[in-house]
Amino acid sequence: MVLDTLKKIEEAIQERPKELEEAKKRGEKVVGWLGYNIPEEIIHALGLIPVRLGTGGDDRLVEVGARYISTKNCVFTRETVGLFAENKDPYIQKSDLVAVDTTCIQMYIAVEVIKYYFKINPLVLGVPRNFYLPDGQEYFNKELEFFTHKLEDFSGNKLDTNRLAGSIKLYNGIRKAIKELYKYQAADKSPIKWREVFDVVHSGFYLDREKYLSLLKELLKELKEKHGLPVIGSLNGDARIFLSGSIIPPKDTKLINIIEEVGGRIVGDDLWSGLTPSLNVNIKDPSIKGIADAYVNRIPHASQPYILNVNTDRRLNNLKQLVHESKGQGVIYHTLRFCDPYTFNANETGAVLKKDSIPLLEIHTEYSGSDFEAIRTRVGAFVELIKNKNILEVET
Repeated sequence: MVLDTLKKIEEAIQERPKELEEAKKRGEKVVGWLGYNIPEEIIHALGLIPVRLGTGGDDRLVEVGARYISTKNCVFTRETVGLFAENKDPYIQKSDLVAVDTTCIQMYIAVEVIKYYFKINPLVLGVPRNFYLPDGQEYFNKELEFFTHKLEDFSGNKLDTNRLAGSIKLYNGIRKAIKELYKYQAADKSPIKWREVFDVVHSGFYLDREKYLSLLKELLKELKEKHGLPVIGSLNGDARIFLSGSIIPPKDTKLINIIEEVGGRIVGDDLWSGLTPSLNVNIKDPSIKGIADAYVNRIPHASQPYILNVNTDRRLNNLKQLVHESKGQGVIYHTLRFCDPYTFNANETGAVLKKDSIPLLEIHTEYSGSDFEAIRTRVGAFVELIKNKNILEVET
């Protein structure tokens, strides 16, 4: 089944660089950002155009980046540096300001390298290692105040409460729509695949946010008309795979391709380039503090060791909940080499899932194709294990 709205989104992405160029001619400014905890609501409310930067999957760009930054950094970090070194990415080219948060220390190091070699002066938002501590919460609130004041100076505007409330409403609508899309991709006989939803989420990194929300609503309307409400009943013998672990950014399709080639069906993720940024962002007050408080309570990134207790870790609890909601039968935990936070969390993640009889396969990879067949063999065996378990359950 072909969904017309997906074609419209693809066409909108193709036109977006030209739109940004026209906006810049009108005097508008683009803020390209990297990280996890950058509050786009504030950027948008100040009349600036937010664009999330970074792509993956290109080993050539990784090698370019490695000329400037250590090869002991993950490939996403190295490719990001490579993107800035070549300066051919249309969104980097059109960014008037680069903002980064320090959630991922490697990404912060990458921006320091970019600043030194390519003379780009970034705006940095400090992020504490632990949001549970009152000191950490106060620190983030102060950092966000400083970040906002710098954006005000850059934009020439003051943050207006009414405009901020409007931006918060807009982003709440986007997050709500994305969560609904994830329900559809996991449903029985769904007309939309997880891969397509993942691409739609990535489209939101670049598109005008009002236009993006309109397209999301149009897509949901089309899905409802063609499919009805999303329901997960019969599992149809699918090997239902849930993706977790390191970032899978736009253009990084190696693992996704492998899972689909060996017969697995991806039904969900908790990636910080996927569903997770849309979860648990409850902004109660249209103010800097209101946004800071909401981001403190969102699902944490693995670089933020909120509390060393697996029973109360919000990231792990969120993972379990999403796996159960999507009826995932196995988790593929994807870690980029040298992505230390996610690598270090692999064992405890597997142990927590094991208590619920959910198998986990940990895959270490980079962007080169040298490990393709090895990963294909391991993922194929994991998918076959789940399929065999499905057969046994039907027979019994």
